[in-house]
Amino acid sequence: MVDNTLRSTTNKLAIVGAGAVGSTLAYAALTRGTARTVALMDVNKKKVDAEVLDLQHGMMFIPPAEIIGSDDIEVCRGADVVVITAGAKQQPGQSRLDLAEATIGLTRKILPGLLTVAPDAIYIMVTNPVDIVTYAAQTFSELPPGRVFGSGTVLDSSRLRAALAQFCGVAVGNVHAYIAGEHGDSEIALWSSATIGGVPLLEWQPVCKRAPLTAEVRERIAHDVVDSAYRIIEGKGATNYAVGLAATRIIEAVLKNEHRIMPVSSRLDDYYGISDVCLSVPSIVDRRGVPEVVKVPMSDAELAGMRASANAMRAVQQRFGL
Repeated sequence: MVDNTLRSTTNKLAIVGAGAVGSTLAYAALTRGTARTVALMDVNKKKVDAEVLDLQHGMMFIPPAEIIGSDDIEVCRGADVVVITAGAKQQPGQSRLDLAEATIGLTRKILPGLLTVAPDAIYIMVTNPVDIVTYAAQTFSELPPGRVFGSGTVLDSSRLRAALAQFCGVAVGNVHAYIAGEHGDSEIALWSSATIGGVPLLEWQPVCKRAPLTAEVRERIAHDVVDSAYRIIEGKGATNYAVGLAATRIIEAVLKNEHRIMPVSSRLDDYYGISDVCLSVPSIVDRRGVPEVVKVPMSDAELAGMRASANAMRAVQQRFGL
């Protein structure tokens, strides 16, 4: 059951992990005015102190806020949202699922302390493999499923929309399309519910003499979305800018109680017959976390893809005794 009680907020954001994603997320949250207080926590005191000092030097150029940091978990006390970015670093050629064991172990270790200092927070997992780690975090914490969720395929969906907008010659804001399922190799594009400017994507007619959006083109775009993170990791070692922005947008939906629909990863309960796994589906995100998921229309092939993602997640859960 989801806790539907609305809670007051002081707009404090705690970020656990001052690596590439955590520090970029702190930067994005400060520049966007996402929270009044941003707390950065990392076991590497020298690193977190340096990141905080660097961010403090730019305070006159951003909306009023406070940035604090420490290697002591007390810095997270009273946070409204806790984002966990800490985890094993993905290496070139390594799948997200290969990271599972180390990151699950770290999550089990840090959660009890976080729950002590921030018992009423919404917990957002932004570390790979996000679906398995989210499932583990919800299990370990015993919090209502809606209060522990992952960034899921929000970034993947952004990549999909950007690629479609570029191919079709329209603004990305006119494209509405979701990636669902695993944030990883078994994720699927929900073509049957996608639209461009209100036109069903599968009925889209080319404009300005552009090429048609054929099944072959759609397949290539979807493949590029899955492959893009690997290309970035191969080229510079980590993804950080886009995931930082995507996570910041999720945090804003929580802190500002926006009731925004986003494809985040949460524990499903009879979603088209899929239960007891964390997968990304369009979901309402607000101050309660994820109070509801949205059953968007899916084709038979898309449903089959969702079930394949669910089976892949269950296999990993069993492997780690979850």
